Amino acid sequence: MRLRTTVKALALLLVATPGAAEPTEEAPAVEGLQPTIAIIIDDMGANAFEGRRLINMEQPLTLAFLPYRRHTTELATLAHRNHKEVMLHAPMDNTRSIGLGAGGLTADMDKPTLTNTLRRALHAIPHVQGVNNHMGSLLTQLPQPMGWVMEELDHYPLYFVDSRTIATTVAGQVAADRNIPSLTRDVFLDHEQTEEFVHQQFQQLIRKARQNGTAIAIGHPHTVTVDYLEKALPELDEQGISVATVSGIWAIRNGNRRMFAEGEKREIVTTVARSHRD
Repeated sequence: MRLRTTVKALALLLVATPGAAEPTEEAPAVEGLQPTIAIIIDDMGANAFEGRRLINMEQPLTLAFLPYRRHTTELATLAHRNHKEVMLHAPMDNTRSIGLGAGGLTADMDKPTLTNTLRRALHAIPHVQGVNNHMGSLLTQLPQPMGWVMEELDHYPLYFVDSRTIATTVAGQVAADRNIPSLTRDVFLDHEQTEEFVHQQFQQLIRKARQNGTAIAIGHPHTVTVDYLEKALPELDEQGISVATVSGIWAIRNGNRRMFAEGEKREIVTTVARSHRD
């Protein structure tokens, strides 16, 4: 019963997609639909064991993969087969000088370098449908490089999620200004890695969904997070909460429209840059 209801809700949501209207960060509830959450799991591609646990869950999670990591290609392909939504988790410059690894976008890049780095990363993620920022507390505050990011994303059938790693981010606004389908993270689940904290944040996510109709959380493939989701997600149906992908949330907030008309954008053909792989 739980799986049937969740899949039915997802089927209603994913008929969505064109014209990228500017989204509202806190959209009102849609009449006739249950409160709905999306859960993005960042940093996918390095941990094969926890990655497979997430992929094998029944619920339609959205999995954000770092480019060129050891298991990115394998797990992204498997995730797509298991009806998960796949994103590029694009490494972006931060204020603490933490290394970004392969595919990182930095504030000192000129436009051609940044654009080519992002383009190669996109083409390294099989079945990619969206992008969010990994770190990025520096880059997401800078309108010019974020404009270059959105200019490149505009070529493809991709949405953008602002992870909001800093309150002064302009990434979501720049995306909206350029008519990129865009959304914003509401809750971080696990910046403290204890079951008690993850539970507290998960309950906050549900409260936001009940209040606003939809809500988006970001978590990571930590064992404590995966353990918690394995227990908590199957109980949501009895609580009257649906789970959707990020594109499903966008559909709810935008009148169940399609993001893009057929043939409107360039196809992303996956090519793995072997020299960048771990």
